[in-house]
This record gives sequence, structure tokens and C-alpha cells, in this order.
Amino acid sequence: MQGKIKIVIAPDSFKGSIDARGAADALAKGILSAADADFVEIVKVPIADGGEGTLCAMVGEENFDHVIVNGPTGAPVKAALGYLDGTAVIEMAQAAGLTLADPKNLCAKNATTYGVGEMITHALDKGFRRFLLTAGGSATNDGGTGMLAALGGRFYGKDGDTFGPTGGTLSKIVKVDLADLDPRLAESSFTVATDVKNPLCGKEGATYVYARQKGATDADLAEMEEGMKHYASLVNALVGDGISAIAGSGAGGGIAVPLLAFCRAKIVSGIDAVLDIAHFESHLTGADFVLTGEGKIDVQSLYGKAISGVSRAAAGKKIPVVCFVGCVGSDPRELKALGVSDIYATADIAPSAEYSMAHADILLQKLANNWFMQIKNSYDA
Repeated sequence: MQGKIKIVIAPDSFKGSIDARGAADALAKGILSAADADFVEIVKVPIADGGEGTLCAMVGEENFDHVIVNGPTGAPVKAALGYLDGTAVIEMAQAAGLTLADPKNLCAKNATTYGVGEMITHALDKGFRRFLLTAGGSATNDGGTGMLAALGGRFYGKDGDTFGPTGGTLSKIVKVDLADLDPRLAESSFTVATDVKNPLCGKEGATYVYARQKGATDADLAEMEEGMKHYASLVNALVGDGISAIAGSGAGGGIAVPLLAFCRAKIVSGIDAVLDIAHFESHLTGADFVLTGEGKIDVQSLYGKAISGVSRAAAGKKIPVVCFVGCVGSDPRELKALGVSDIYATADIAPSAEYSMAHADILLQKLANNWFMQIKNSYDA
């Protein structure tokens, strides 16, 4: 074998089976069991699509902070946030996630994003001014009002007293006061990562599309939507019309709205944000192969999901992309035509689906070993 082969390993998590870091480690072990390290350079860049799991995929636990904040119901929760190359990575699900609420007693009307604001404050205290906020997996529909309140925003009711709005009380806001907003926000920038395109209001907005799965009843929806429209009108009065119509402003129950309105913020594709923060393009320099993967690959994987972002970036540099997955849900020929060179599935070498889920690390190692043996042989030839 002549020269050193550079392989960039960038998988997403295999939901319910192995996380992105574990998948990257397994693929690397499989390759290194087939080749001396003198002949191969491996760069591991575990990824996510901007939803739950993004924090663990992007940031090693040695760069985590754990803070006690208000959860979606107001009860204290232990939330993790991380730091990567000067950016604070905040996963809103850590403080306002659906998994933090009692599944038998979900209530979008009462859920709050206050804890997300507390996480941002913690990062500000640590000196961070650049933020990546992921907007997936929320239990909330408060338009980010809880987060804004934790950052110093004040909401007044008709009696002149301040209160903390939730999805069910947005209609009670009479005034939004920003006089005490944390001044450090003026020095900060936010990237909100989501693949959700929904606006804040309307039939395709946060309430009508997502609030049911967060515990809202059919009877709640109209009332909550009116509250969200009222809140949007107050925001628009302060900064001008248009914020609530931005694609993605309905993600996370509207978490991005106060950041878009009152801070320097932008909404971007989840996978694009992750790849940007991870400096993925720079890792591709000199690469011979890119390995990626997820639990199940189908045509949708190549439109806006993690694999699509990796494949698009690699294609720009004419680097072949090899997918290692749990199972294949579409015609492999169709997937290859869309930009994937080869696909290997743990389901093809596992005795059962249950075994494939439980032993993804071992199976991924074996698949990677087999793949690299073929590559090695072709180089030797």
C-alpha cells in the first residue's frame, strides 16, 4: 500500500441503539483492526441533525457543564450544555424537553422555556458570546417567553404586575418590557438549528402542528393560537412585522422568536449548523473517503437530514461517501443515484433485528473491517 489513506468518519446516532460518538468509535476500530495506523489517518466527526442528541454528538463530556435549571413544568432539572471552539452549544431539550415531562400528564399550556434562558445566562457568565441553540424535542409552546424572562425580559398583565407567560397565558400579556434585558446579549450571536420550516402562527404554525403531541387538547388549540397571535403582534410592534412569519420560527414552540426579534440571531438547517460548528469542510481536505450513517437510510435521509449534509459537502470535493446503517428502507440503487457510493447494513449480518439493535458496535466494527479490507486489497494490487 502506497501512502496514507485519510478517512473522515461522520455518523449520526442510530436511534435507540448507539450514539454518534459510539458509532464513530466502532467504525474506527473496525478499520484499524484491518490496517496499521501508519497506513490510515482517521478523523472522527460525530454529527447530528440539530435535534436531540446534537450536544452529545458534537461536544465531548469533558467540555460539558451541568447546571440546575427550571424544567418545562417548573421543577428543577439537571441540564447539560457544552462548549466547542468558542461556541456554547445549548440543546433546548435539556431544559425544556418533552422527555422531562410526565408522559401521562403533558400540558403544553403550562410548559415553560425558562430553563433555556438560565442555560444561556450560565454560558454568558462563563464568557461565551456565540451560541448554537438546537430547537428539537420541546415540551413547550410559549413562544420563547420563558427564556426571555430568564434573560431579563418582563411581561406585564392588565393589573400592572409582571408574570411568567406560558403557552396558555400569552393572551394575558399587555406589555413586553426589555429595559432589564441582559446587556451581554447585545454582544452575542445566536444560530438556531432546526429542520422545521413552520412559521409561528397559522394552520402550519407551532400550535396547530405540534402542540397536540405536547399535551394540548383540541379544545386548547384555538385559545393557544389566539394567544400566540397576540404575542406575535406585541413583538411585531416592537421590532416591525415579519418575525413570526419566518420559516422555522415555529420550531420548539417558537423558541427562536425573541432571539430573532431582540438579539442577533438566524435560523439555519440543523445539519448545516452542526457541520459549520464542527469545521467539517476543513476536515475533508485530503480525505480519500467519508463514512457516515444512521439507524435507517431511505430517500428522506438524503433530503435535509444528517447524511444529506455530509454527502453534499463530500460531493463538493469529489470524495466518495460510504454509508454504514442499521437497515435500508429504500431501493439501494436509488440511494446510490442520489450520491452515496456504497451502503452496508448491520441488519444484513445480524441474526435478528433485536441483535442488530443491541450489538450495533460489534456489527459496525465488522462491517468497517470488511469494507476496509477490500479497500486495502485494491491499493495493494
